[in-house]
Amino acid sequence: MAAPASAVPGRRAAGAAQGPPVEEHPCPVAVPSGTTCGYLLAPERRDVPNSRTIKVGYAVHRASQASGQAADPVVYMSGGPGSASLQLTGFLSQMFPGRDVVVLEQRGGRYSEPRLSCPEIVRGVVDTLRTPGPASAETAPLARQALACQSRLEGEHVDLRGYRTAEIAADVVDLRAALGYPRWYLFGVSYSTRPMLLAAARDPQGTRGVVLDSLLPAGSRWYDEASAALSGAMTKLGIAARFDAMVKALNAHPATYETRDPLTRKRLTVQLNGDDVATILGEALHETDVIPIVPALVDGLASGRTELLQPLVDAAGDGLTSHEWGLYYAVQCQDETPYNSFPGSRGPRLFTGVVDAAVCDAWDLPAARADADLLTPGGSVTPASAEGASSEGATPPVLVVGGQYDPTTPPEAARQAVSAVPGARFAEFAGVGHAVFLSSACSRQMIAAFLDDPAATARACDPGAAPYPVVRPGGLLLTSSVYRLSRSPIPLAVPAVFLLVSAVQLVAGLISLVRRRGGGLSALAGLAGVALGALSALSLSAIKDWTTLAIGVPHALAWYGLLALVSTGLSIVEAFRLNAAAARIVPALAGLAFLAWLYGWLLS
Repeated sequence: MAAPASAVPGRRAAGAAQGPPVEEHPCPVAVPSGTTCGYLLAPERRDVPNSRTIKVGYAVHRASQASGQAADPVVYMSGGPGSASLQLTGFLSQMFPGRDVVVLEQRGGRYSEPRLSCPEIVRGVVDTLRTPGPASAETAPLARQALACQSRLEGEHVDLRGYRTAEIAADVVDLRAALGYPRWYLFGVSYSTRPMLLAAARDPQGTRGVVLDSLLPAGSRWYDEASAALSGAMTKLGIAARFDAMVKALNAHPATYETRDPLTRKRLTVQLNGDDVATILGEALHETDVIPIVPALVDGLASGRTELLQPLVDAAGDGLTSHEWGLYYAVQCQDETPYNSFPGSRGPRLFTGVVDAAVCDAWDLPAARADADLLTPGGSVTPASAEGASSEGATPPVLVVGGQYDPTTPPEAARQAVSAVPGARFAEFAGVGHAVFLSSACSRQMIAAFLDDPAATARACDPGAAPYPVVRPGGLLLTSSVYRLSRSPIPLAVPAVFLLVSAVQLVAGLISLVRRRGGGLSALAGLAGVALGALSALSLSAIKDWTTLAIGVPHALAWYGLLALVSTGLSIVEAFRLNAAAARIVPALAGLAFLAWLYGWLLS
């Protein structure tokens, strides 16, 4: 059980006015010791008098006060919109061990009340993927499911107009007052960079500095630019032509996949065309360990090896349950889609844009006013003082980090948005995708150093060092068998038996040689089998990114298989020698089974 929220002392000065109300609540997720949780009690709509009160979840992890004055706290919010935040409390407390860490949910999020989930829309998306046609021709079922969700939420007295960026930013400002902190750092990632920038503009005196990971500039037209941004990421990877060929081929002949329904977990058959696959690849580029295999994967897909996409298809289903979609669409339909034209594109027509346009057309929410934030071009800004205290009209120091291959919030847009703002700087991290701090230790070091001293420019690590090497087309022997083994390891029994028999064969052969009873062929056969196992293990251990095995294995495994051929041949000769024991046939059979497994299944 968490301590009462009122027992979470901020640093409210004596005689300061009481902030907005908070309410104690047990932490809904595992958190480190020293963490308390609660709700910020906020109006659903601050622009409507006597609006009903909603609950916005938060957690506070208190830093140890063992020595010296505590550093300024940092408040974090996840992106989405609609992604949960509280589960990262422990991760963030380790990232910032010397300061209080406040983690704020978005209103309408998983750990807030009300929770704006929308399984109806997920069902509409899944049903659309069952058919091979383009999503743009199948929006009517999506619209029906979207209206069903909207009707249910309104029946629960939810006013969707209260769930937008301006209100989320106001929650950030109110929470600082409620907890009594004189000032703090703001830390946003992806979508939450927008409310954090808006909160900084509204509360300059309370903002010590701002960290923005995967910045989504307010002036960008995310939907209109999405296809070009994805194509740009593919160009950086050197596979633009193969990517275009893959999209064209799969649009002409969609591929069929068996996966799990994200809602019922039952078996589900989906048919994906080129635009659908491009959308899945765009989402996959968020993950740093997936980025290196994308060139080889796209090349394989363009060559007709559609089974290689299965790991990403399975992961995409989980992604459909990762957001609170009612909150997502409340924000997008008011703050994003009204400022996009959704034109026909030369590139792939991404599934995300088609679905979001259909839902927002059905919901018909009014466009929210576009408010100026900390990075709005043309704003009157002056650098903050060296100590970071923001004077009237001053811009607090800003650090922006971005991933080289991020197709959702391209680093080029972030760099341009930051370039004209005094006190702001940008760092791009090589080999990384979206949400840089989650996958890059170097970015975490840089962010922590910025919070310690925003004016310092020395770098403790090299952001240009990619965590994994990129696997180029032809760099792997493409196969989906290893991924299938990860789902069902039963076929591993074949190589396990072969290696065990080889080890026994080697030992028995050596003993026979010592006793001068022959055994040379057995020893050589066993040695070849054991050597195959050792060389294969050595080859696999050299792989830095184990995600690589989801689509292929090193070419060397095919050559090492020749040792199995030698081992099997020697075992057959030994088994059919005159007066050979019947048991001699076992190594021969094990070798034949292994060869069939290796070349007929694993490497096929």
